[in-house]
Amino acid sequence: MAKALAFGGIFVRAQDPKALIDWYQQHLDIDLSQGAWMQDGGPTVFAAFARDDTYFGRSEQQWMLNFRVDDLTGLLDQLRSAGIDVETRAEWDSEIGRFARIHDPEGNPVELWEPGPSIPT
Repeated sequence: MAKALAFGGIFVRAQDPKALIDWYQQHLDIDLSQGAWMQDGGPTVFAAFARDDTYFGRSEQQWMLNFRVDDLTGLLDQLRSAGIDVETRAEWDSEIGRFARIHDPEGNPVELWEPGPSIPT
């Protein structure tokens, strides 16, 4: 059976597309200079939430980005130094890893995930 291999792209609408791309490049080191981001290998979670679930924000919001990171503590320090608000919660840390949340300049929530030792990389 033919199958999907990985995400081929993430497409979002923005008030200022260039500024939004520049923000992701500056603060999360997502290099799009070649037109595509060459990711490091590892797991990608694809999950659907109930329409009334409040986990990732506003009720009208249909999506949330989650980035796998190599050093959550270090990245959060960098983001805070850049004046970006960071949200953490004790219940977001579990056997699958540690999580934090920021918002991009368009107000979209961005989840940051440092996988725990039980997650294959």
